[in-house]
Amino acid sequence: MVDPIDDMPSDRTFVTELATGLGILGAQHVGAAIMERSPRFTNLTGEDWDRLESLWNSGSFASELKAGYANGLAFLAASDALAIRPARIVEWTGGRRPPGDEVVPSDLRVDHVYLVSCKYMSRILHNLSPARLVDALLASGRVDDNTDWYLRVAPAEYQALYMACRESIGAASLPALASDLTVTDRRRLAAQLGGSWPDAAREPYSRLCEAISTRTAALWKGRLAPPLQEAVLWRLLRIGSAPYFILGTDGRGSMRLRIDTPWDWRQKYRLRELRVVPQSGGQPRVGWSARYDEKHTGQERVVSGHVELRWSHGRFALPPEAKVYIDSPHDQVPGYNPL
Repeated sequence: MVDPIDDMPSDRTFVTELATGLGILGAQHVGAAIMERSPRFTNLTGEDWDRLESLWNSGSFASELKAGYANGLAFLAASDALAIRPARIVEWTGGRRPPGDEVVPSDLRVDHVYLVSCKYMSRILHNLSPARLVDALLASGRVDDNTDWYLRVAPAEYQALYMACRESIGAASLPALASDLTVTDRRRLAAQLGGSWPDAAREPYSRLCEAISTRTAALWKGRLAPPLQEAVLWRLLRIGSAPYFILGTDGRGSMRLRIDTPWDWRQKYRLRELRVVPQSGGQPRVGWSARYDEKHTGQERVVSGHVELRWSHGRFALPPEAKVYIDSPHDQVPGYNPL
């Protein structure tokens, strides 16, 4: 039985994930594969197949379907993957929240063994609460991640921004303190603000961004004791106990990678330092970078990324989330091996 879908994927995500799976099955043509509705591609409902067929017929995602299908065929042929051995089963795991801790961010599982993450034009590594990033260092387990991070680390700047917005839009019925906003208040305020700040709120927002960036970086840095840095870097890069594959595209073309485990990583690399610094960028932002040595060459290299801390679903609407991005090219990330 197919588990309920908690988050319906966008059309683009949907077609790229399924086209990749169809390519792994090795049919001669993506259109023929869609019409066949192979029973070897599981966890798809009749409605899913109908949706895929409709999107194929529309022609709206022809390039995405072609790219996904080509990546699936490459996985089928790669010596580090199936090596031209036909897949017995491809399971679609995308569009569902995992029932337990997600060690590997997989969208497809092949023959119950090979885990595949589909990343088409996405540089996001994580989307989580700031508390899980800073306090828990991305580890699983219990953490108080329901607190509004802006209120926690920059309460004065947050209140100043809130008052500037409240007065500018004439919402006197909203509470005087930002900390007293209810869910309904937040949604109302977000709707009234729309997509731009009132003139009076621009400077308070700039001060808030600076404060959040600086204090979040300081808190995160304070938690990154040297003995913890290697494990945190592995978590940042989604390097877990099981090897898996990334199939997708970036701005340069196809992206086909095999991802190491921590054991593999230590055979090849030695971490020197994991650094975090505040960054500017129009919203609260923290940069991260890791200096490491390649053991077989002795060369020192750097991998880098950043975190954006921003409201979910509009200004003030929901507590902030932390989006972790990789800025280095995927094929230059330590532990990411081209197929």
